[in-house]
Parts: sequence; structure tokens; C-alpha cells
Amino acid sequence: MEKINSKLQEYAGKVHDWSDITRIMERLRVESSRVKPLNAEEFRSTIQRGVAFVTYEFGIDGVSIEIHKYAECLEQIFPGLPLHFISGDFSEQADTVLKPEWHRCHIDNINGWDKWCDGKYFSRLFYEDMPAGSEISQEMAGEIWRQAADFAAKLGEYLEHRGIRVLIPVNVASNPGNPALTLAVILVSEILNAYVVSSNHDYYWEGGKPASERLPDEAPGPRDSFFHNQMNHQFFSLFESMYPWNGPRWVQVNINSQQSNTLIEKFGFAPERVFELGTSVSDEFFIESTPELLKSVRSRMNYIVSDGAPEIDVIDVKKHLADLNAWLHNQQPLACGNRAGLKLNLAAPNTLYCLQPTRIISRKHIERDIELFEALLRYHPFAEYFQKNSACQLILHITGPTPIEHQQDLELILATYMRMTESLPPETADRIFLVFSVGHENHPCFEAMNLKPLCIEEIYQLADLILFPSETEGRGLPIIEASAGGIPIACRRYYPEAVFAEVVGEHLPEAEQIQYIRFPEKEFSEDFLENVTAALLHPESYESWRRHNREAVRSRYSMAMIARKLKKILEQFA
Repeated sequence: MEKINSKLQEYAGKVHDWSDITRIMERLRVESSRVKPLNAEEFRSTIQRGVAFVTYEFGIDGVSIEIHKYAECLEQIFPGLPLHFISGDFSEQADTVLKPEWHRCHIDNINGWDKWCDGKYFSRLFYEDMPAGSEISQEMAGEIWRQAADFAAKLGEYLEHRGIRVLIPVNVASNPGNPALTLAVILVSEILNAYVVSSNHDYYWEGGKPASERLPDEAPGPRDSFFHNQMNHQFFSLFESMYPWNGPRWVQVNINSQQSNTLIEKFGFAPERVFELGTSVSDEFFIESTPELLKSVRSRMNYIVSDGAPEIDVIDVKKHLADLNAWLHNQQPLACGNRAGLKLNLAAPNTLYCLQPTRIISRKHIERDIELFEALLRYHPFAEYFQKNSACQLILHITGPTPIEHQQDLELILATYMRMTESLPPETADRIFLVFSVGHENHPCFEAMNLKPLCIEEIYQLADLILFPSETEGRGLPIIEASAGGIPIACRRYYPEAVFAEVVGEHLPEAEQIQYIRFPEKEFSEDFLENVTAALLHPESYESWRRHNREAVRSRYSMAMIARKLKKILEQFA
């Protein structure tokens, strides 16, 4: 703690604008670069004292799940390694991702976006005007430095007390949810001469660009806001240097080759300090589905959503929309329907089950799932089956929570559902449901009933079809996990398209390519509706797909492969 405080004290009262911060960081980088690197034996001794993961929050999002995999790989490489997880928030669902023996450290306000000081500073940096040399620009520079120094003192105290000198910030130095935290991690790493594996899942430039670079007919991107104050050159030059930081003991670890190429070719990073680390799927994903398994997983999910009752009391979607503010602050599983008084049993026969295995955020475009339902009910082969089978029910189950800052995205989903049901005969609308499990995989009644909690591998087995109409992804994990589980998936060719092509293996021999139904960006073609109808009503027609995709994933995504790559990355430090 003394080293951190002493160095921070040198700069007390010396930050008046963004260029002052830039000068401090450059000075620290130069001082840190003069420190003699560790040899292999010294580095191994250092890492054995512990590794700390740092990110905005832990839950059941894709980033948290990937951190879990990296942590398990580290345990394989270094048995007995102390692992630490530092964050601004640990959701209830984080218990399904983080093991009890892993250490947790909570630091107030290091979470991101609207959860960082209620979004006040995020808005000022990326949505409100901050002209160069203005009072607001100087005020924000001072505020970000003040917060960064506070975060650095707390983070530094935790690390110094435990002798930790190996950090793995995840998305902290690529997706700018909290620049004060990013600055704090940089300060701590350079002052303590720490070794940093910067794990980057999403970059601010993916799906974002300044308005001056956008073509006349090009739609705005979901991350354009990061360029809002680009003309404030002092601020933006600091911003670009932080995302990501090119420190003397930092390596960049990306999840696809396009990200790596951008760092090397556009931002001048040395190729030997830029790596890719893929994902992996555990053997548990390769479940052989049976009628008994299907009934088991749907029955357990039914208890979760019903709060332990045999049937789910469906909430009128209009009432849920009216009560949304309260629900978002205490998200609990529920099912929405066309009206109050309806009952739902997820394990009932004749249930057509579509699963969206993501959180609710705008770029996932989940409202398109409901538009697909509406198109299916106008497509004669599906509509005829649904009308003739009065016991048939159609489910859209969204597994993840809704970040508070994405309330409008949930409102859009509910409004789209209401618009669809209002266009249908009541007897049809009453059999179409939205299910929200918000990351819950267990219920208190399970113990008394001798039932096991669900796991992520079983969550996929709920579905007849996975829906994934996402606009942009850093990787696209549901494609890999659904395929390992043998569940057909309808997915969009998301941006960057090169990343999508890499995930499904378009460059590989046919045996290693993942087969999928292409989710259209605009109108639903008859061919697409025919394929979706076949997946839902005639699953036997996809049996060869199931077998093919399982083997393709098994050959490309293993834990052993990730462990080997991670070990090779760490060897760069010594």
C-alpha cells in the first residue's frame, strides 16, 4: 500500500486537464520499462502467489462465463493457485460462475455504464458535449483522476497485501464502461511493475465510428457514442491510449483474429504481444437428449419460474410493463401472457420451445424473435398445425437478466409481443408466452423434492430451437454451446462478419463447420420459415445436423486447447 500511496501522492493537485493525465501515464510507463524483467523461475514464483481477475461485474453474462473457463485453466496449469476476482458488483447469479473457494473483492463504483455512479459520468464523457478546453472538460479530467486515484489505492492495497503481481483485467481496457477503473488498473500495474494479461472481448470501435466516417445511407452503430467527443483531442488521445494500454508488461489477448489484426495494423502493437484465446466447451455440454431428460429440465425450470408451484401463474404482459421499474430492481423469474388468469406448464406435451440464451440488450435484437413468431403464425404449414392442436403452446424463453440501463430494450420486446398478440385471435394469443428466468438455475423447493439445480449445459436442452438474431458479437458463444448440445440454432450473420465466419468455421473443412439456419436481417423468406417449422415440428429431420455439429465443436473447442494457449501466453513474460 505504501508504494501506491507514495506514488499517487506525488501527483496530488497536479491534474487540471486531460493532458496532465497523459503526461503522468507516460512518465509511469517509462519508469516501469526500466525495471528488469523476471526470469522464468522468478515469474513462476510470482504467479504462484496469486492471479487477480478484474472486471466491471460478475453475473452469468458471456464475459463472466469465459472468466470462469480461464480460471479453471489456470488451476490446471498451476495447481493450488490462489485466484482473486475483483469487481464493482457480484450478482446473485455469480454464485453459479464463481467457485466458493475463489476469493472475491468488491470495490464500490468500479462497475460500468449506468451502474458506474448511476451513469452520470459515462453520460458526460460519451453522450454530452465536452468541448476542448472547456470548463466541463477540465472538471471531468479532475473527476476521472480523483476516482482513478481512489480506485487505485483500494485495488493496490488488496494486491500489495497479498503479494499479487499478475492481473487479468477483462474488457476493462477495451470496452470503456468505466474509464476511471481503466486508468486505475493502468496506474496500479505500472507502479507495482505488475504483469498484465489484458483480456479483450469487445472493443469500442466494433460497431462504432465517428459520424464523419459514416456513409450517407449507413445506419448508426451501437457504439458510436464512444466517438461523441472525438474532437476534444486531449481527451480522445488519452482515451485511445488507454483502450488498450500498451504497457511494458502488458500483453493483449483477443477473442478473434480481426481484433488482433486491428491492434497490430492500425494501432501499432507488436505482433509478439498480441494473442487470440478461443473459447471452450466442457464435456458436460455434449448431452444426449432423451424424452426423460427433456421432461426433467423443463419440469425444473417450471418450478423456478412458478416459484415452486406445479403450474406458473402467468402475468398479464400489460401489468408487467406497468410494473417494470420495480421488477428491474429485483428481477425474479416470471412468465408473461396475453392476459391474466392463464396457467403455464413448461413440461406439458405439445410445447414448442424457443430459447434466447442471452441477456436483454439492444444489440441482441430479441424483438426479432417475436416478429418471427408472428411470421410463423401467418405461414400456412405452421399455422395449420398450431390451430389444429389446441393444446400446443409456443414459448420464447430469454435466459439472462436485463441490465438496468437496458430497460427500453425490454420495453421494446414487451411492446412487440403485445402488438403481435393483439393481431391474433384470443384463443391463439393465449397459447404464446414469454418466459424470463433472469439467470436462475435453482429453487429452494429442489432440495425437498430431491432435484438437482439446472446447469448451463441443461439450460440449452430446454429448447427445440435456439434463436440468436444478434447484430454484433465479439465471438458468439451461443452458436458453439448450442451446437455442442445438439440443438439447432437460427442465427444472424452478425457484425463483424469475419468473426461470425470464424466461429462457424467457414474457412475449415466441411467436417469442422457448424451448420445453422440463417436468421434474416429483414423479411422472413419462405425457405427460412420452412426450416424453422421443420426444426420445431419435425426435429427428427435435423438429426444429422445434431451429430455433425457436436463433432465439429468437439474437434475445435476443448479445455485442454485453451489451457495450452494460456500457458503459452504466460510464458511470454519470462
